[in-house]
Amino acid sequence: MPVRPENDSFERIREQIDAHQHVVVLSHVRPDGDAIGSQLGLAHGLRALGKDVTLLNEDGVPSSLAFLPGTDTIHIPNGTPVAAEVVIAVDTATQPRLGERVNQAVADVPLWINIDHHVSNPRYGHLNHIDAKAPATGEILADLMETTGIPISPEAAENLYAAISTDTGSFQFPSTTAKTYRIGASLIDKGIALGRLNSQLYENYPYRRIELLRELLQTLELTADGRVGSWRLTQETVKRLGLEPDDSEGLIDHVRSIQGVIVAVFFEELPNGKIRVSSRSKDERINVGDVCAHFGGGGHPLAAGARMSGPIEDAQAKFLNQVYESLEGIH
Repeated sequence: MPVRPENDSFERIREQIDAHQHVVVLSHVRPDGDAIGSQLGLAHGLRALGKDVTLLNEDGVPSSLAFLPGTDTIHIPNGTPVAAEVVIAVDTATQPRLGERVNQAVADVPLWINIDHHVSNPRYGHLNHIDAKAPATGEILADLMETTGIPISPEAAENLYAAISTDTGSFQFPSTTAKTYRIGASLIDKGIALGRLNSQLYENYPYRRIELLRELLQTLELTADGRVGSWRLTQETVKRLGLEPDDSEGLIDHVRSIQGVIVAVFFEELPNGKIRVSSRSKDERINVGDVCAHFGGGGHPLAAGARMSGPIEDAQAKFLNQVYESLEGIH
């Protein structure tokens, strides 16, 4: 696909949406709140325009997000190609992150639109709108929809608000801006039951998640004079507790919140033996996106991830050594 350094305008994207009838909207593997909320928020708007919309996700909807309106319309690919005219990929930094089955399902779709907020996004769409300053893809989509007149129903607003809230740590992360609050307020004005939504997002965890937190705390290590905090999750623990992939979502913030910690890292052993690394930085001088890029990953300067070869102890040692190098001269 041709790579253009500049963003396509919201109006250009709306023109392409208007010019086609069948749209398929995609989000990344192991989807989080921004992925699912963005996917559904846009889908509600497109359906209000009379579009035929297909929603695919490689892993389906996490149980923790199943309450969001419209999640029953997101499907796991079944091997059947999708005869759509346009693909819109949201919150997905690279095309492979959509998943092998999803990419196979949409391989024959002629037009790709790529909307994302990851600075590492290589602009794999025919049309691209990548805003690395936006704290969530949901914010970009809410802006796009409001600007171009795509309807935002209460259901769409609830999904977009969930997308923004979860990717900003409930509007607490440094990437949150005044614009983020303004867009959040505008979505609340659409008719969101805010108390109920926040309760379902942040006060409705299964007990096994608390058991997981207890297990993770047993592996917590503070190194580099307390500036680096890390913990690890093995497959043995996953099987023993009967964990689901999204049970660990957001738990890294417990490490990040420790006084004195600058970099927090979560090492998770996957069923295939690979190690999933999630990292967070509290100091703009420490770019964890660059650290993760050293291992083939990427993301944002203050939040990034990578996949590494196991065993988990080796991956932890290699990654932390790279973190320690980035801390040199930082006090």
